[in-house]
Amino acid sequence: MTSRGDNGTLTLTDTDLRTMLDTIPARLALVDREGRHCYVNAAYWADLRQPPERILGRTIREVIGEETYARMRPDPIHRALFERALAGEVGVWEGWLGYLEGERYVHRTYYPFRNADGAVVGVVGYSRDLTEVKANEAQYAAITAAALDCIIVFDEGGRVVEFNPSAERCLGLAREAAIGRPVGTLIDLAALRDDGKAGWAAPAGTPEWVGTRIETEVVRSDGTRFPAELAVGEVRLPSRRLFTAYLRDLSAVRVAEAEIRRQREVLHENEKMAAFGSLLAGVAHELNNPLSIVIGNAMMLGEEARDLAPALIGRTDRIQAAAERCGRIVRSFLALARQNRSQVKPMSVSMAVQTALELLAYSLRGSGVTVERDIPDDLPDIPCDHDQFNQVLSNLLVNARQVLEARPQPRLVRVSAMLEGDFVRIAVADNGPGVPAALRGQIFDPFFTTKPAGIGMGIGLAVSRGIVEVHGGTLTLEESAWGGACFVIRLPRRGNVDVVATQAVAAPAAFGRLPALVLDDEGEIAALLADMLDRQGYDCDVVDNGEAALKYLAERDYELILCDLRMPGVDGAAVYEWLHTHRPHLCRRLGFVTGDTLGSASEAVVRHSGRPVLEKPFVPAALRQLVAEIRAGAAD
Repeated sequence: MTSRGDNGTLTLTDTDLRTMLDTIPARLALVDREGRHCYVNAAYWADLRQPPERILGRTIREVIGEETYARMRPDPIHRALFERALAGEVGVWEGWLGYLEGERYVHRTYYPFRNADGAVVGVVGYSRDLTEVKANEAQYAAITAAALDCIIVFDEGGRVVEFNPSAERCLGLAREAAIGRPVGTLIDLAALRDDGKAGWAAPAGTPEWVGTRIETEVVRSDGTRFPAELAVGEVRLPSRRLFTAYLRDLSAVRVAEAEIRRQREVLHENEKMAAFGSLLAGVAHELNNPLSIVIGNAMMLGEEARDLAPALIGRTDRIQAAAERCGRIVRSFLALARQNRSQVKPMSVSMAVQTALELLAYSLRGSGVTVERDIPDDLPDIPCDHDQFNQVLSNLLVNARQVLEARPQPRLVRVSAMLEGDFVRIAVADNGPGVPAALRGQIFDPFFTTKPAGIGMGIGLAVSRGIVEVHGGTLTLEESAWGGACFVIRLPRRGNVDVVATQAVAAPAAFGRLPALVLDDEGEIAALLADMLDRQGYDCDVVDNGEAALKYLAERDYELILCDLRMPGVDGAAVYEWLHTHRPHLCRRLGFVTGDTLGSASEAVVRHSGRPVLEKPFVPAALRQLVAEIRAGAAD
């Protein structure tokens, strides 16, 4: 029983002491120098599954038996600790031991037990089972080791106490080198603090930066930096506080975001180009009809002027050439939008430059621009689509002229060409302000322009580069010897030349004139086609709507039928289907005429019928080629 002494202090009886020792969760035993049990607490005899009376006065070997004792393998450890305690020292050991229920992780401490004279008469053994603690530590270690994020644990003084494998890989620092270092030397935690200080001794309360998530920069051991996401959590232990920094490398995320932005910009540009292509198709259809009228009438006016007013021939030729160039530009834009393979034939660089300069001579002269040429006479021809290459040269010359208009004299443009290995190098240089370095990567982007609003759409260089690349070449920006811009075209000097031949067809004799039907809702186009066919020996019936054409076709045969594809009411497709049903032999004498060269509906009709097409604007040679193709097909 407990009692109080004369001075009021609390004293314990043996029974009280035994009761108190039985409440200890660890195993406690007192053995004499021979190892016989003199006392065991409740945890000890419960673990041995023996009552105290079966244990006291006996050794552990006698209590559990030889077979079990051998299976537990404690003898070397037990003997060493026991001998150390008998010698008056405290023996401590921790590790895995075999028990009746299997392997257990145990912490053991052996204390010397002394009598009143101070002599060691026995040993007190204290043993704690730490298997669950060890399992939790192993689980924590496995989780942190497998974590993809960096995990850095530091104490209240800001010293690193744990550093997982991801942190080793990411920061390029071994765990052994990181443990004990100030966490601020590994990652920039100052961004989490309102005061911006780099010190990381934690205050008494919960720091304001616990639970905060930010983006910061982290320095690797080699000095390189990378973006990272950082969050810090707090862990309160009985003896101290720890803080866990979770660090995620955002380098791959930033690369992915940049690629998404690039893809979005590409998609946006593609959408703009698609819209531009649709707009261009509509514009082309509206332009092709008046261009056809201009070209045809200029041609016929020139022929009449040869006899009546020879002095006008030069002017009519220039009108026709300019109108034909307009038509070629429209077709080249459409071909680029459809991404068709260019048809090429040998081209003289000198002649191509001369043609471009002649067409732009007035505007260059009006802007006070002097053009120098340096093109060797022996430069080989290059395989190229003449119209498209002329468009590229014209774009570059127009750009140079527009830049130089705002500059003081002299205003100079130099067009040069030379052989460069297997390529012909053609350069257009000016003495303007040049292209700022910050913009050089953008000038070939569609719709990018440095010109004031209302001057240019920003598609000239993009289209020009596309044309050159289709021909297997390159268009680049280089430094000009004059300090301005220098655009350089490199085209291969050899290639597969696809020459489009034009068959000459002799006009039928006067007494053998042939009947033809011309159908176009544009009266002037129909009249122009009839005039051109008249020169080829055809007598033409001209109508401006499909209903009237069907009446003609129902009453007589024709050697040639030219039909516009797009018309109100009965259009070209309906005329073809009527012929296929009622007069199929005339289908082989039909040719379509259209300015809708990009429309999907028109392309579908052409594919379905298999009939040849004359694209507006047209020249007499193109019409003769169409007639020849129809006559050849009808004769088979």
